Amino acid sequence: MSKSIRNAAAILHRPVMAGWVVALALAFALPVQANETLRIGYQKSSTLITVLKTQGTLDKALAQQHIDVSWHEFPSGLPLLEALNVGNVDISADVADTVPIFAQAAQAKLTYFAQEAPSPSAQAIVVRQDSPLQQLSDLKGKKVAVTKAAGAHYLLIAALKKAGLEFSDIEPAYLSPADGRAAFENNKVDAWVTWEPFLTSAQRQLPTRTLADGAGLASYKRYYLTSTSYAKAHPEVLKVVYEQLHKTGEWVKNNPREAAQVLSPLWGNLDVATVESANTHRSYQVQPVKGDQLGEQQKIADAFFAAGLLPKAVDAKDVDIWKP
Repeated sequence: MSKSIRNAAAILHRPVMAGWVVALALAFALPVQANETLRIGYQKSSTLITVLKTQGTLDKALAQQHIDVSWHEFPSGLPLLEALNVGNVDISADVADTVPIFAQAAQAKLTYFAQEAPSPSAQAIVVRQDSPLQQLSDLKGKKVAVTKAAGAHYLLIAALKKAGLEFSDIEPAYLSPADGRAAFENNKVDAWVTWEPFLTSAQRQLPTRTLADGAGLASYKRYYLTSTSYAKAHPEVLKVVYEQLHKTGEWVKNNPREAAQVLSPLWGNLDVATVESANTHRSYQVQPVKGDQLGEQQKIADAFFAAGLLPKAVDAKDVDIWKP
């Protein structure tokens, strides 16, 4: 190649090289934008959220929006909503219908963003098979194990009212599900009020008899909540979470054995047959929350206030609702 040709090629190449140099310099100079993180609080009993967590489905869906997910487990619903209220998590997995009422009484700024359709048979008041207690009115003066502020707590109040009793007519033993099971099994209490999967586990492993489930007493909805500030700032994130919850609810109902196999190790290696049976009592039907359908929430609030378990009366409709 002649010298003149080489010089011409070099001149033509200089702008290209210069462009690459500038591009590389800009690439190194500009900061890499970090993904946002969605912090989700959940309990072991948060079925749909734990399935999403285990299968990685929600992580993948949100990654498309450059959002990472961090998972935070809580022992029960009240500490979970307290963490939500103070900003330690962004979204709460499902909690029993009673829990938001206590959060409202504490003036928490929370927003409903989904609910599961009623599952009244997913909780019940049980006694031992040989118990002399035959009907709800027989609970008068008896010691009853129940988890404070849980859906089962409202079921107990509603059942006592149906029997013409006040909450003060019994001796409540406020225990976690595990401690309630131990007290029931060891004859430390006369009755136990619990929910799935603890209910089916006890019914399959112990000689029990059911005094009443939620039918006609407590519909037992499960609610998903977020902070009001997060709902206003990230509606697109809630849309993805809602869609994934809805799909997972349908998958659990349409694939009961496979879902039970996923949940079994997450629920303390509870046998698959028990998990599958317990899930037949839950609707897992994810729906939007509507203000005109919060009537039972008001009944719950009024019942707890009348029983002296809330510091003040609560207007159940005085809440924010995100609509998908």
